[in-house]
Amino acid sequence: MALVLSGQSLTKSFGQRPLFTDISLELVDGQRLGLIGPNGSGKTTLLKILAGIELPDAGVRSQRKGSRLGYVPQDDRFDAAATIEQILLEALADLHLDASQCHARLGAILAKMDFPDRSQLSGTLSGGWLKRLAIARQLIREPDVLLLDEPTNHLDLEGILWLERLLLGADFAFLLVSHDRYFLQNVTRRVVELNRAYPKGHFSVDGTYADFLDKRAEFLAGQAQQQSVLANKARREVEWLKRGPQARTTKSVSRIQKALQLQGELAEVSFRNAQNRAVDIDFSATGRKANQLLVAKGLAKTLGARQLFSGVDLALAPGVKVGLLGRNGSGKTTLLKLLCGTLQPDVGTIQRAIDLRCVLFDQNRQQLDPEQNLRDALSPNGENVLYRGRPMHVVAWAKQFLFQPEQLQRPVGGLSGGEQARVLIARLMLQAADVLLLDEPTNDLDIPSLEVLEESLVDFPGAIVLVTHDRYLLDRVTNVIVALDGNNGVRTFADLAQWQAAQDEPANADPTHSGAATPRKAKPGAGKRLSYQERRELEGMEKHIAECERSLAKHQRRIEDPQIMADHVKLRACCEQLEAAQAELNRLFARWEELEAKRGA
Repeated sequence: MALVLSGQSLTKSFGQRPLFTDISLELVDGQRLGLIGPNGSGKTTLLKILAGIELPDAGVRSQRKGSRLGYVPQDDRFDAAATIEQILLEALADLHLDASQCHARLGAILAKMDFPDRSQLSGTLSGGWLKRLAIARQLIREPDVLLLDEPTNHLDLEGILWLERLLLGADFAFLLVSHDRYFLQNVTRRVVELNRAYPKGHFSVDGTYADFLDKRAEFLAGQAQQQSVLANKARREVEWLKRGPQARTTKSVSRIQKALQLQGELAEVSFRNAQNRAVDIDFSATGRKANQLLVAKGLAKTLGARQLFSGVDLALAPGVKVGLLGRNGSGKTTLLKLLCGTLQPDVGTIQRAIDLRCVLFDQNRQQLDPEQNLRDALSPNGENVLYRGRPMHVVAWAKQFLFQPEQLQRPVGGLSGGEQARVLIARLMLQAADVLLLDEPTNDLDIPSLEVLEESLVDFPGAIVLVTHDRYLLDRVTNVIVALDGNNGVRTFADLAQWQAAQDEPANADPTHSGAATPRKAKPGAGKRLSYQERRELEGMEKHIAECERSLAKHQRRIEDPQIMADHVKLRACCEQLEAAQAELNRLFARWEELEAKRGA
């Protein structure tokens, strides 16, 4: 496989703090690489260097001559007055394609991305559809390598599954930054972590994310053992040094230097091991033992002229942990607000236990004042907070959430998304709760923080209603799934696996092509500009596309079979079949667009 993009011995600092040192990355044709790391470790900066947007302090970036690179940033910016079609065609402006080539690519990408209306203005799109548009804007250019920074942000769970299928069938190399562990496991085959816990600030493993976790655990265990050995050696040398000049001769100068070197090595290893410290999350529970905390019956809510849901029944008791799923706009956030009492249902009743304490995590973080400094946001009532009946100084409380004392005067609005999420979690932890209502609490959190959040939610003795697209978190925490379909329907599942199986039922939309535009049947007598053979081809196009979609779905189901995923030979063969089926589907849609354009000429 030919090298398409590389960075050799890249080094970058932020002010006086090094982000990463002497890191080398290579992407060959078809390679699938995942990049992870704590917040602030330099992942986005490294992606921008590889994309050619920023320059490294040292090292060399190189790209294969004639290759095309695509970059999808975290934040997607579009002209709000431009349509989907206009934005995608503008992406082709510098490629010197003729009109027929441009429209063939447009038809293929619209079908692949499931856009229902090409004339829709980008300013009317939800966050999830804007993310699809950002990805489509790069894919229509047919890149050789694609860099994606948190591509699952703003996507609902169905959107993430769609993106997985898209990347599994990709014929280009890609490097993506993500904190979604199932996503990393399913689509990447090499993982690199940026973390100051490692000697050069990074650690790389060829294989799946699970392989990476095993290798990382071995490395960190060895490094911890190294610290213990160095500490014992340094202690002996310090004891020798303390004996005074009379106990040493000039012949011992080398030993003095060795003792100082040992202390330096120990300090360095101790610093690296200390970098593995994670945020300390532990929600407080009231300890209420009531059999029923909240009972909702027949809830319905309409937003404008659209009914979000109806007939929602929910019973919360201590230990009941509900995962709430649904497409963007299906009413998940609205349902949480009904449960906590900030909104009232149009129909239905909610019975709450006396003095029920609900704590709500708002995904928009509207509980935070962006003008307030971090000190006051963490401790609004003075220098101390009261956590589980025990006073704690604000500096100690801040360190529990990985904030340094010098950050306390910074305004909350100037903090990163992950830091703001930690502030909100810190505030909620001060409130004892019977019920936790959590609306996308994982947004912007790094993997170490996610792991601690999981453990806290697993151990929480009260009830939880959790909205998240993090499948690993759903599997670990929840014991029932409630799904809103966005069309006034509500279904309950035992677990996430049962919900996913239901998505593949024939009654549901084809998961590989949900909501895509359907080819129109050729009208009798139409198409005077088409040849006889072309008219016959157009008439049979819908049937051929349907057959190709069924084939694509079959190959996708095979890839998701755990037995096939465990066999790299079978998995590779299945991936090749999926890629071939996807390529054929793209060809059919491009041909359909071409014939329709010719017929309408």
